[in-house]
Amino acid sequence: SAGGAGRAEGADCWRGAAARQQSAGTMSEQKKKVEELMKRAEKAQSSGGGGQRMNATARVKNKQPAPVQITAEQILREAKERQEADPKPSKSKITDADELAEYRLRKRKEFEDGIRRNRNALPLWVKYAMWEETQLEFDRARSVWERALEVDHRNVTMWLKYAEMEMRHRNVNRARNIWDRAVAILPRVDQFWYKYAYMEEMLGNVAGARQIFERWMQWEPEDNAWTSYIKFELRYEEAGRAREIYERMVGVIPKVSTWMRFAKFEGKYGKPEQARSVFERAVNELGEHAMDPELMMAFAKSEEKVSEYERARAIYKYALDNIPKSKAAELYQAFVAFEKQHGDREGIEDVIVSKRRFQYEDDLKQNPYNYDTWFDYARLEEQGGDPDKVREVYERAIANKPPSKEKRAWRRYIYLWIYYAVFEELRMGDTDRTRAVYREALKAVPHGSFTFSKLWVLAAAFEVRCKDLKAARAVYGRAIGTIPKDKVFRSYVELELQLGNVDRVRTIYEKMLESFPANCRAWTSFAELEQSLGELERARALFEMGVDQPLLDQPEVLWKAFIDFEIAEGENDNARALYERLLERTSHVKVFISAAQFEAGAGEVEKARAMYQRAEKASKDAGNKEERVLLLDSWVAMEEGLGEEGAAEDVKKRRPKQIKKKRPLTDAEGNTTGWEEYYDYIFPDEANTQALKILEMAQKWKKQKTG
Repeated sequence: SAGGAGRAEGADCWRGAAARQQSAGTMSEQKKKVEELMKRAEKAQSSGGGGQRMNATARVKNKQPAPVQITAEQILREAKERQEADPKPSKSKITDADELAEYRLRKRKEFEDGIRRNRNALPLWVKYAMWEETQLEFDRARSVWERALEVDHRNVTMWLKYAEMEMRHRNVNRARNIWDRAVAILPRVDQFWYKYAYMEEMLGNVAGARQIFERWMQWEPEDNAWTSYIKFELRYEEAGRAREIYERMVGVIPKVSTWMRFAKFEGKYGKPEQARSVFERAVNELGEHAMDPELMMAFAKSEEKVSEYERARAIYKYALDNIPKSKAAELYQAFVAFEKQHGDREGIEDVIVSKRRFQYEDDLKQNPYNYDTWFDYARLEEQGGDPDKVREVYERAIANKPPSKEKRAWRRYIYLWIYYAVFEELRMGDTDRTRAVYREALKAVPHGSFTFSKLWVLAAAFEVRCKDLKAARAVYGRAIGTIPKDKVFRSYVELELQLGNVDRVRTIYEKMLESFPANCRAWTSFAELEQSLGELERARALFEMGVDQPLLDQPEVLWKAFIDFEIAEGENDNARALYERLLERTSHVKVFISAAQFEAGAGEVEKARAMYQRAEKASKDAGNKEERVLLLDSWVAMEEGLGEEGAAEDVKKRRPKQIKKKRPLTDAEGNTTGWEEYYDYIFPDEANTQALKILEMAQKWKKQKTG
């Protein structure tokens, strides 16, 4: 074998010499080419125009980019392709024992020198020991390994390679000694235990492997180590020993995954009762950690596997009720599949309801102030018929007060309280809880900023339905004393009117007018009440007080009601006087038309025409053409209704002509941005004036042209 190695090394040396000779020839050729190029450059430089030499700096005439661009990547790729391969080192040829000894001595000296330079270079130690192994010098190799372990006895790779060397050469006892030393020094390195137990098992020493596992388990390693021990016992059909190991494992590592493995083992090698017992123990011993979707799903599927469908259904429901909805998505899908396979129609409907409930919970987790979702959620629970769940949803909903103090942000929130009260009153018939809901709702509203009339009215109406008028009046009194609202006053008035308490109604109206003196509808309603009671003087006095107010929200409503009141009572003179008083305050065309129609209805045609003429003059003076057109249309309609010959035609002659004009559109800065068309009216009495204006403008233009 030494001779064959020598011949191989000789051949390699010959190939290396040939490669070096070839590369030397190539280099000489390249040198010649370079010299030739340099000579050509010198000749070109010396032969410049008139014998003059070229400038030292090269001049580039064409600075345009080349049509074909070369990238840096292309340059590097070409350089890599043209790079010559490094010559391989030659191999020495060993022909006899002396040369072999000399080779070994040289190599050992190289390794020792390297170790002397850097004693902590562990890869060098490994190469040294493995080289000694290739030379079949096992004692020397062991010596190198032991020296390396003295340098770093906590290096895992060193121990593994040392033991593997002994195992490769079937030195079993030596390998055992190494493994014993390794696990004693580094007991937390699982790889040592795995390799040690695997070696004993491959040797058929089952008892020895079991002893190694027992030593390992005393250190309470991770669950993978326990699983390896259990699989080892199961390979030799020792299910009893495996069960004992599982009992020890769940005591040392009480996790959901270990209990699930234990239960799966019992389901495969034991009886259903044993698997059920393991799951029940897991739920009891894990405590709050037992509410894990995977554990409960495995428990339910275990019961489903042995046809215990009711048990499985109960487990699913218990888990869905106690596990947070954000973690129960997969569990819910498993429950749906279970019900579709083994449930009836009611069960499937319950699953659908649970799905919607889960969706609502997810939406509310993202935005608890989405009151529309709370409405849907409460409606879902109401359909389910469980009062406790409905109340729970409402209580959770009303706990989310709007963060803003703006009234619009509270509108939907207040309806949660209203729906809650309606549920307690109509569905549950619990008046005490309903009263408590209204009371808490009124406390929740920030009355210093705003209030809700609807809430006060509903609370009072509830007390009326309970036949407690005193409580209803107290609610109205609190509402009026807190923040007076028109709707609350009107509801209170309606209640007292139904009860026939006129004195209370008058008191409420007086309080209302003190709070809202500009409310024309309040003045009108109070006066109409007195009119219905036959108290005409009271009604007239109220109207008078109303129209004398300096500020009114809808004065036309109050004046119209006052005039209608006088007309209804046959007091035309009073009505005519009211129209005059109103026309002193306003010259609106509708007031003139109403007054004219009143005179016509009273048979005073001349007075009606005089009113129209007066209105037309006022509109003309004001320059309001649209109102004037409206007035003439009403006048024509009256004359046609009277049927007097020629009267309607005379009024029609006063009607204007409609013409189309254009006017500029301007922006905020006064710049013209365009033109728009509009309709204008030319009345007969304005036609001559218009013609004169056109003639005047024409003459002015002519003077400019001739001048």
